[in-house]
Parts: sequence; structure tokens; C-alpha cells
Amino acid sequence: QKHGDDYNDKHGGKWTVHNLQMYLEHTHGKEVTDRVFDEINWIIVHSLKAVQGVMASDKHCFECYGYDVIIDENMKTWLIEVNASPSLTSTTAADRIMKYTLVDDVLKIICPNGEIPDPRWNKVPPKDSMGHFDLLIDEELAAQRST
Repeated sequence: QKHGDDYNDKHGGKWTVHNLQMYLEHTHGKEVTDRVFDEINWIIVHSLKAVQGVMASDKHCFECYGYDVIIDENMKTWLIEVNASPSLTSTTAADRIMKYTLVDDVLKIICPNGEIPDPRWNKVPPKDSMGHFDLLIDEELAAQRST
């Protein structure tokens, strides 16, 4: 927290996913880190599946969600909350860079190759347009495999 003894004024309480991954690998090893990130990914997938029936589904729109996850001393992940349309205000230079990168990556997905996509286009963007995002689940591919 901002008033805690270990608060860092340079990056606040926020780390990039990459920096968190490097820190965890250094302090807990690659196997534990991979398990933690797998758990976080599945938290995201399951939370979205839990509410998919009430989410607006319009291919002409998008929404950004912010996940607050805590990793406890036993390396167990806990979902704290999901923020729809999280704030993009920044409190530090590192925070500003993170949020700029987020917006830039979202725009790369919306307009791959800098072009306005055909409104009938309904596919996963090319890998080089994904920026720092990871595709956690491809439901079309999963449906094909189950049939």
C-alpha cells in the first residue's frame, strides 16, 4: 500500500507483468512462477466465462478489464476484484509507460497493421498485432476440437 514501509515512490505498488515474472523467477524459481502465471491466466478465463451471459457481445465494441490479484506467501493466487474500464490516470513515470503501452496494444488489436478492419471481420488478430497480450483461450478452436 502507498503508506506501507516497503512502498517505492518510483514505481508505486504497480509492476509490469514482465517485471513481476522476473522477480518471482529470481526469488522462487521458474517452475513456481510458471504455475502462478497459469493460475492467474485461469482466474481471468474462468471469471470471464462466469459472466459471459451478461456481458455485452458486440463485435463493434470492446471493453478493457483490470484484474487485481494477490499472490500470498505460499504463492497462492487470489482474485481481489475485476474493474470494468479501469482508470488510466497514472501516478508515476513507470505507471504512465505501462498505461501508454496498454492503450497502444489495444489499438494494435483493434486496427491491425494500422488499418481500419472490415466490420465483418471476426477473427483473432495476427500474432504480431497482439502486442504484450497473450491469447488465453481460442473458443472457436476449442469448439472445433470438441466436435
